[in-house]
Amino acid sequence: MLLDQTNEIKNIVPAKIIKVFYPQVIVCTEKGACWTVNLSKKEKFDPLFWEEMKRIYHASLWIPIGRKYHQLLDNGWLAPTDSYT
Repeated sequence: MLLDQTNEIKNIVPAKIIKVFYPQVIVCTEKGACWTVNLSKKEKFDPLFWEEMKRIYHASLWIPIGRKYHQLLDNGWLAPTDSYT
């Protein structure tokens, strides 16, 4: 259960990469839903991005994905610093 139940947190879904092949990344959520990740043009043409996606896939790490737009989130699980003061 999430400690912070704000709408922003509810939009974040943990997902595991199940397939990486240019130009797509496919993920599955904890509940079994599988999505194609919507990538930006910058991500699609960045060789370092694809190398990192392969490394995350091989390490079987869970990544934060936006529930509505199926996009990668760069700060998905970080809490705002002012929430604990």
